Amino acid sequence: MKKFLIFLTIAILCVIAMFMAVRMRFPIRYLEIIEANAGELETSFILAVIMAESSFNSQAESHAGAQGLMQLMPPTAADIAARMGMTDFEPEHVWDPEVNIAIGVFYLNWLKNRYNGNLDLVLAAYNAGLGRVDSWLADPELSENGVTLDVIPFPETYNYLNRIRQFQRVYRVLLALRRGRS
Repeated sequence: MKKFLIFLTIAILCVIAMFMAVRMRFPIRYLEIIEANAGELETSFILAVIMAESSFNSQAESHAGAQGLMQLMPPTAADIAARMGMTDFEPEHVWDPEVNIAIGVFYLNWLKNRYNGNLDLVLAAYNAGLGRVDSWLADPELSENGVTLDVIPFPETYNYLNRIRQFQRVYRVLLALRRGRS
């Protein structure tokens, strides 16, 4: 009986340590802002995009010039801000997490509507650009039906989609555990 209790204690401590490690690797930040802007998107999806794009670093800037939590390119941020009716938008506003998330999530929802709910196309367009995805859909070698992609020709974009899907699975579990505690 004593050996069993020792084993059980060690097993419980291992599970707790594993859970803590996952929580450290996959933070949940800006949840209120994300949920307020989510629209038709799952919170876990948005968290996964932010994790993949910036690891929740609001001051992140890519070598290509993408900025903030959701790694928005300045022209895209300005265009989407205008579509949202943000008449007072200035380029430096992209560094504000609330503005960055609002614009990024609006753009993801816009892409979701444009691509009829196909989240693979949404993510491909978010990563590689709208024009590229549209040209891929028009190429019969990449899209048999012009509506879905049979092949994603950019390995970076293919890997990006897979990474988001993996992150989203983790965030679904973490959010369910979090809601279970509340």
